[in-house]
Amino acid sequence: MTTLLRRSHEHGEALARALDPYDPTGPGKLAWVDPYGDTLFNEQEAEVALREVAALLPQCADGPQRAALQALAELLALCAATPGSYLWFIGD
Repeated sequence: MTTLLRRSHEHGEALARALDPYDPTGPGKLAWVDPYGDTLFNEQEAEVALREVAALLPQCADGPQRAALQALAELLALCAATPGSYLWFIGD
């Protein structure tokens, strides 16, 4: 049985801009997020990505991008704390 714990639709473009500096072939989990395709993190990957967001937040001065990263951190934390869960990014 699948249960939707939470969803977010309000920060898509700001999040894409905040994650733009990441090289898709580079290290880390946030580099996997494709704004035009789907990306799926399990709880272990979400935990790693959460640490990456924590490192990225202090460098982000743009208000909408910062809000997007904070919302992402909440979703990643929820996923990391919920065994068997996934965080699904649905691109345009």
